[in-house]
Amino acid sequence: MESAEFSTDTFTPDRLIAGDMQLVPRTITVLSGQSLLRGTLLGKTAVSATVGAAVADAGNTGNGTVGTVTAGAEAKNGNYRLVCVEPGTNAGVFAVFNPNGIEIGRATVGVAFTGGINFTIADGSADFISGDAFTVAVSAAVYKYLKSAAAATDGSEVPDLILADDCDASAADATGVAYATGIFDDGAVIYGTGHTADSVREGLRKLGIHLIPTAGA
Repeated sequence: MESAEFSTDTFTPDRLIAGDMQLVPRTITVLSGQSLLRGTLLGKTAVSATVGAAVADAGNTGNGTVGTVTAGAEAKNGNYRLVCVEPGTNAGVFAVFNPNGIEIGRATVGVAFTGGINFTIADGSADFISGDAFTVAVSAAVYKYLKSAAAATDGSEVPDLILADDCDASAADATGVAYATGIFDDGAVIYGTGHTADSVREGLRKLGIHLIPTAGA
């Protein structure tokens, strides 16, 4: 009777998942030019969006205008609001709110603003007063993901997801799956240049992604 032959392989456990918190997977588009491994920390960039002209509120006192508005790296679908909070003679400062109602910065009249949307407010013959406002509609924003690096300036510098499976997008954009929530071993996550577990831990926690120290470290 012939004996059975068995092959032996070294088993390497996957240490990425480190807790029993519910994992929430999300289908994403990985930007071309990358071949990424499971556990890579991802950030997103807006690659296209339709941006409407800034529309002044009917009750505005100031008659200045907003120049051409373009989408920034973190453009969100919905209505942005520009609200005058510091009026001045031939000047003024506007708070800029994203579609979630969160203030994302202050825009000074005559100075270019860059953020979720990019624009410059021009002074008019009548000065702005507190409460004067504009609405800018953004739609069809499309996001793609890449390995998050701290020095990036396209929005991907802000970590957002953790890649669930290897994804080869070296030749073209590819569909991938990433985790939006969960508990992960910080030693199994793959960080981009400039990021460490400590530098991203708090920001990710607010998103529902929890990094815990490597077992035995």
